[in-house]
Amino acid sequence: MIRSVTIHYPNGACFSPGQQPNQKLKLTTYGGRGMTLEQELNESNQYYLANDIAVIHKKPTPIQIVKVDYPKRSAAVIREAYFRQASTTDYNGIYRGRYVDFDAKETQETTRFPLDNFHKHQIEHMRSCLKQGGICFGLIKFVKLDQLYLLKATDLITYWDHQDTGHKSIPLKVFDDIALPIHYRLNPIIPYLDAVDHII
Repeated sequence: MIRSVTIHYPNGACFSPGQQPNQKLKLTTYGGRGMTLEQELNESNQYYLANDIAVIHKKPTPIQIVKVDYPKRSAAVIREAYFRQASTTDYNGIYRGRYVDFDAKETQETTRFPLDNFHKHQIEHMRSCLKQGGICFGLIKFVKLDQLYLLKATDLITYWDHQDTGHKSIPLKVFDDIALPIHYRLNPIIPYLDAVDHII
């Protein structure tokens, strides 16, 4: 007995055997399928590493373990821990001989990106990296819109520095005007280095 099978082409189109040639294909989006932005980026970075394209990793969060329970010899349970220091950005590495440093943020907003998603120490870290010739940016995902953008650190810093004028967020229209859109695909899931090529 032959069971029904659904085939997904690389462009996201669905095809089922027995489908009529002129029948419209259903498109499948690959973003927002239960994976977090962090998981999507980690998988994308694994693809880049495996294919000798770039070496970019998520930075470990520095923590100090204070209390551990040992219910049995083979299992330890951390009961209490503290962040040792404020983290900088989420990801760093090397691509095409250049240092890359960026942070990934998600927002549920649909018309703007609140700047308080970033912390002052993260912005200062990006400033320092830019002074040394690093490539810095934010990957910003508007979750409800399923839209992802690369926003250059220079543009992010410009908006950050003008918060005292009353602008506490970056409008979506600004992303459409100055940021680079990133579209999901199969491999890598988030091809953000294609956008990085435009800012090198």
